[in-house]
Amino acid sequence: MSGALTIRVATEADLPALRTLMTLAIDRGQAAVLTPAQVAASRAVMGLDSQLVRDGTYFIVEDDGVPVGCGGWSRRATLYGGDHSTALRDPALLDPATDPARVRAMYTHPDHVRRGIGRLVLGRCERAARDDGFGAVELMGTAGGVPLYAACGYAPVERADAEIDGVTVPLTRMRKPLREPV
Repeated sequence: MSGALTIRVATEADLPALRTLMTLAIDRGQAAVLTPAQVAASRAVMGLDSQLVRDGTYFIVEDDGVPVGCGGWSRRATLYGGDHSTALRDPALLDPATDPARVRAMYTHPDHVRRGIGRLVLGRCERAARDDGFGAVELMGTAGGVPLYAACGYAPVERADAEIDGVTVPLTRMRKPLREPV
């Protein structure tokens, strides 16, 4: 496929396609930067947070109608994790005056990397968060995502590796201002 990429707000009807896309991105996309044990362990902290879809802040990128990427932003405190990552979830609303919005659950189909999909989603998320009054955004970058986020202006805040059943999954908390400091 090499049609025009389109981006739209995801709906509940997209959930099965989003889950399939995420599984491919985790299993194949992370294989270049993680060991097989780390890929398996990362499933405990990665995946779909359907609250983002219900909030209307999750986007799906399509190539001729076929899902090839996704990601979203949130005004909730949860920084990362899917529906199954209950220990990581915090539905509290953030204060745009003092808290950074969250960029969440960014995934690109492994056959469609390096086509601008991640940048397209990040740009949409950043504009929406800025329009909602947020002055900064934060995300939890995976080993595969950190280079993209750094190239898009995100700076590391801290290493925040996840320990799952004795396996370390490398994660980096990153932040980007959305407007110039006054």
